[in-house]
Amino acid sequence: MKKTAIFGLFALFLSVLLSLAPLAARAQCSMCKTQVESARDEDGSYNTSGLNRGILYLMTVPYLLMGTVGYFWYRHTHQKSKK
Repeated sequence: MKKTAIFGLFALFLSVLLSLAPLAARAQCSMCKTQVESARDEDGSYNTSGLNRGILYLMTVPYLLMGTVGYFWYRHTHQKSKK
């Protein structure tokens, strides 16, 4: 139990530390860079709502798959424990 608690606190500390670290916000692939450059308005600001929606769409699919697998795994393990 003590080992699990220490590992959990370490993981929490590491995740907070990494979330506070400043990261450069540059486009990493050529298509993203082109999208951001083409979204420049006349006043010099950027309208990147399409890029943000695309990123959210691409993030949704893996999370749905992981959630589905997790649900069936959870259901399968609890069916075994009831027998």
